[in-house]
Amino acid sequence: MLLTLLILLGILALGIGIYLQQPKFGELPAGARLEKIQTSPNYADGQFQNLIPTPQRAEGGSTAALWWEFLVAKKERPAPAESLPAMKPDLLTLDKSQDVVIWLGHSSYFVQLGGKRILIDPVFSSYASPVSFINKAFPGTNPYTAEDMPPIDYLFISHDHWDHLDYPTITALKPKIKNVICGLGVGAYFEQWGFAASQVHEADWLTSLELENDFIVHVLPARHFSGRLLSRNKTLWVGYALVTPERRIFFSGDSGYGPHFRQIGDRLNGFDLVILENGQYDKNWPYIHMMPEEVAQAAEDLKARALLPGHAGKFALANHPWDEPFKRITAATQNKKYRLLTPMIGEPVELGNQQQVFSRWWERVN
Repeated sequence: MLLTLLILLGILALGIGIYLQQPKFGELPAGARLEKIQTSPNYADGQFQNLIPTPQRAEGGSTAALWWEFLVAKKERPAPAESLPAMKPDLLTLDKSQDVVIWLGHSSYFVQLGGKRILIDPVFSSYASPVSFINKAFPGTNPYTAEDMPPIDYLFISHDHWDHLDYPTITALKPKIKNVICGLGVGAYFEQWGFAASQVHEADWLTSLELENDFIVHVLPARHFSGRLLSRNKTLWVGYALVTPERRIFFSGDSGYGPHFRQIGDRLNGFDLVILENGQYDKNWPYIHMMPEEVAQAAEDLKARALLPGHAGKFALANHPWDEPFKRITAATQNKKYRLLTPMIGEPVELGNQQQVFSRWWERVN
């Protein structure tokens, strides 16, 4: 019996090992890429570090208790009971000269800015995990596919978590992508997945990429972590500022609240639009995601003229009602100097239209 058990355990371990070799898990930085990473001021003790101490769970909480609550505790309305409303404008025929942002659900965005077509953290899969039965997308939240996308001048990836870097989406988009912008180390995934090294532009925090005369990308700090398996913080998590002569847009990526927002606002003198994560928060991990009230403050710190909240409305990754982020951010931004933009999935935000109004669409969904 013992021999049989050992054989079965060996077969199981072999099977897991073979499964983990699938390309969707990616490769960690090595060779010259790792040598470059090791020179970063944000890398120490074998991993990237946040600018300020950032525990992944609240003080006094145990990892076991956190996982028990996450996996076992009863959740209140984590997903809608019906399909979410969505629009689907034809991106292939959209006037390229029009500056727009279109929320594609969760943290995915299609952006037209200064004549450039941009995708941010696209996830067109029906789930956000290594396996199809975990983190399923809400009904109605996947109106777009890779086939609906025009040629993409710049693909931006904030970090390597499954709900931001989706292997099936990236491989389907590959023929359409001209350039990839990402944090240090994340380029290893793209090169493994068949992208040419010349297409991939990796950068550290507080550096700038001027790939065209009229388009500057600032790679900026976030307060989070990285890793697709057990290895943590081997690649860098980032936010971005996209700057043209006419517009200034900030995208936070995943980030807990911290002084970096005010520093970024001061450094770049404010933004026409800030796109901030607003969802998948929990009292047990208060440092790596923001509560909606912190999102409202972060927009103020960034000197925003308008706030577009995301990271909600598609996947249930945390124990809060699916519509709570929208309700709380609406309340938290009352009487702020900036505008709150709440488009439904696929509804274009016209960056030159200061009078554009959006409905509270989540109030119509059970």
